[in-house]
Amino acid sequence: MEGRREGAEELPQDPPQEQEDEDEEEEEEEEGGVRITAQLLKASSGEFALESILLLRLRGRGIAHLGCLGDCANLEWLDLSGNAITRLGPLAALKALAVLNLAQNRVARLEPLASCHNLQSLNLAGNRLGNLARLRCLSGLRRLESLRLRDPRTGITNPLCASAPAYRTALAAMFPSLKSIDGERVSGRGSELYQLCRDLDSSLGHGAGTSTGTEAPRAAQPWVEAGFWEARAPRRSSIVEEAYRQFSEALRECRELGRRADDSIAQAQRALGTRHDPGSFVF
Repeated sequence: MEGRREGAEELPQDPPQEQEDEDEEEEEEEEGGVRITAQLLKASSGEFALESILLLRLRGRGIAHLGCLGDCANLEWLDLSGNAITRLGPLAALKALAVLNLAQNRVARLEPLASCHNLQSLNLAGNRLGNLARLRCLSGLRRLESLRLRDPRTGITNPLCASAPAYRTALAAMFPSLKSIDGERVSGRGSELYQLCRDLDSSLGHGAGTSTGTEAPRAAQPWVEAGFWEARAPRRSSIVEEAYRQFSEALRECRELGRRADDSIAQAQRALGTRHDPGSFVF
């Protein structure tokens, strides 16, 4: 573990000239592309107020400017994959953001994401991250559990994945809370059951060795932290509540359409019955 942490601390820094070239390239790219506006956000989400938006899917819209996206203060789930985004400034205001998909964009700097302290899942596959030093700014995200820099299924990746073959080990040391890297579970991390079994094996191993009978028995240590077995209050997810609300509205609309269809069919049947009445024909 010490070797891994030392390796993580020796991450290379970008040369000044390379950083300047990247900044100039970002400025040139931001001249074109779609800008996110309040109208676009409302039309995509169906919400009247930006503060009411909890889930937002803006995949493959040609977006290059995040515009007023930072006004969605309560946004928890955001998909911006398949666009032309280079700068992430407005994302710094999204304190409630938990899931962020930035795959297949042009991102080279991540500093604004350091303010998203509730972030749990981050997809950065298919961007322009040149080295692991670019990820240092995210080391304060204590809730980050899933991080993706490459996607083996689609082949999208980042330059650092080729230049640093051992980047997964460095990421695991840089982000101790990670449970998944590139869609694969981090061995020995993020599993309370794994830790419990390891502590149990360790305790049994101490007792299985030869004993001279002269050593004082060690005090028994709990396998888990205090309060581990206590029932935890369920956390209400606004994402689930929003999905349930939208489903209920869709179901209500379907029932209304079904009622109207039944009325139309009944009217048509009555009209056809009258038309075929022998007494209704005039010769």
